[in-house]
Amino acid sequence: MSLDDLNEEIQASYSEFGDELSIDLDRETRNELALLETALDPEETDELVRRAIHMLFQSTVETGNLDFHLRSAYDVTYDEYLSGMTFDQMTGADQYPTMDDERRYQF
Repeated sequence: MSLDDLNEEIQASYSEFGDELSIDLDRETRNELALLETALDPEETDELVRRAIHMLFQSTVETGNLDFHLRSAYDVTYDEYLSGMTFDQMTGADQYPTMDDERRYQF
């Protein structure tokens, strides 16, 4: 997979979400959400879910977990996704043909 594949899949997921996302909550999650809603008193519960997604995203980026998964699946990092270019494209390393090791030192 590549950076282009990643961009296509992100756009597809984004369009599938739409404006609203309904999810089923297990008992533990409902209890935690109820406690957070009571303690933090947001205007609406959706705000807590948005905050949770932001916090999960931030911690995933900071720990390198996002880069690990992106590199495993798409062979890119989050920085490469943000810039729209792979490291090889940024440095120009992908513009040279690969060397044949058996013929490398033949004159």
